[in-house]
Amino acid sequence: MRNAIVIAGRLVGPRRVELDEPAVDVGAEVEVIINSRPAEQGEDRSLAAFLAGLPSGVRSRADIDGQLRSERIAWEQGA
Repeated sequence: MRNAIVIAGRLVGPRRVELDEPAVDVGAEVEVIINSRPAEQGEDRSLAAFLAGLPSGVRSRADIDGQLRSERIAWEQGA
């Protein structure tokens, strides 16, 4: 008897699928069938819409630049 587990996800490459939930029986041989799900009515699935939906950060530009500067110095010194 075949058991089917349905987990939503998305294609993130020509040979890679990202799942929304953990899969069970890791290591078991599986058969993958991909069914496209229609976007919900009115849903904008563009990258710009995704980025606009992310919460805003709390770090200043100067803080981020300072962190990058210190990491670059540490990298160059071999630390």
